Amino acid sequence: MKMNSKLISGLFVSGLFALSIQSAHAHHAFSAEFDAQQPIELKGVVSKLELVNPHSWLYLDVKQADGSAKNWGFEFGAPFSLKKNGITKASLPVGSEVTIKGYRAKNGKEFGYAVTTVLSDGRNVKTGGAQDAPDAQAQGQGGAQ
Repeated sequence: MKMNSKLISGLFVSGLFALSIQSAHAHHAFSAEFDAQQPIELKGVVSKLELVNPHSWLYLDVKQADGSAKNWGFEFGAPFSLKKNGITKASLPVGSEVTIKGYRAKNGKEFGYAVTTVLSDGRNVKTGGAQDAPDAQAQGQGGAQ
């Protein structure tokens, strides 16, 4: 009887672990939210960086033609992968100017997916984490604003 309960407990824990791994990889695909046919390249000033799981977010104030600023949000990869690529709060301080290369959200709002980010010191860093996202640089970027 004791062996059966250990076996059942082990199978249950294994099932939960497998489900959590699948959920982490399948919570949403790039194509569910972003449009691979709408590459963008925007330059702006960092207003906020959220290093959170499962996706970090960078918010930029992008200058418009009339001189006003529009706030854009860009999905980044997970904090762990960003740190491996050299991205920390210190590398993207509020007020620094960056350029984002990526793809626009399908809903047409001021959101996007950042494949790469050019930091104020000139470093070009991979900031996207979606495995199914296209490479923005291979698409011949065009500006959205």
